[in-house]
Amino acid sequence: MIFEDTVSVKEAATIQGLQIRCPRCFSALTCSVGRETLMCIACGFPMEFRNGIWHALPVERATYYARFIKDYEAIRTAEGRGSSQSSYYLRLPDVGPTDQNAAQWKVRATTFLYLKRKLIARAGSALRSGARVLDIGAGNGWLSYRLSQLGVIPVAIDLLINDADGLGAAKHYDSQLKQPFLRVQAEADRLPFCDAQFDAVIFNASFHYSENFTRTFREALRCLVPGGSILIADSPWYEHDESGWQMLAERRSRFFNRFGTFSDSIQSQEFLTDRRLDELAQTFGIRWERHTPFYGISWSFRPYIASLRRRREPSTFRIYLATKVS
Repeated sequence: MIFEDTVSVKEAATIQGLQIRCPRCFSALTCSVGRETLMCIACGFPMEFRNGIWHALPVERATYYARFIKDYEAIRTAEGRGSSQSSYYLRLPDVGPTDQNAAQWKVRATTFLYLKRKLIARAGSALRSGARVLDIGAGNGWLSYRLSQLGVIPVAIDLLINDADGLGAAKHYDSQLKQPFLRVQAEADRLPFCDAQFDAVIFNASFHYSENFTRTFREALRCLVPGGSILIADSPWYEHDESGWQMLAERRSRFFNRFGTFSDSIQSQEFLTDRRLDELAQTFGIRWERHTPFYGISWSFRPYIASLRRRREPSTFRIYLATKVS
């Protein structure tokens, strides 16, 4: 990774041209210790570069998330996530039909194709070539890799850093890129970047993990330049809140029976509704642009089949796009 030493104590240190701030006290990080550690002179937080990842999660926040990370990694491993083969990661979001998670990856692939054809290609897109994009909840980094191939400059953010399903897995992309994309362990509500440096923020199958939509959205807006875009994709949407709560109850029971945990150590929001999205629009003075990719005939008929069988409504996936106005 490219690291530039601080010019003066009044200027924030930079990583690949991005000004960095402390995720603990929010002061500009202004002191470097060697070439692989930034030190906050206000509170003493060390932001270290290890194994290809910048670590911007203070110890007290790591402790807060420890149970969540442990449960989440155990569940993802049991679900067959990840591979020892680089070829697996380089093909994503395309996987073979025998993959345990083929249905989910089909949704991801459809969403990405829509992004590439309908949103990235259009004139004036915040995802144009050369744009800086925050990929929040990046997981193994597959989307950041695909964006890099399109000329976008991504920064991958996640809590998980393991080599199978977390940021550590992004090492498989390094040899395919002229410059590896920046990878940072951080939480979405405490991003280690100074204001207004990104053209877009993407939450790809990740916004619903937020514990507080308003707080997470505000932090994303802070990092955007005026006119920049926030894009939320592949978070489950329901017409009625009651359906979302029922889904959560079913999932908690299923997870406990299968994995021995309710997987609820943090209170994530877990789903979207128009009411929740409208609240964000009113709070921040934005307008949502809604896109609905076609996920196939069988997917389209799911609501009707559920109604006939008197089951709760199934989740729907959409793409929501908003622009920062000031």
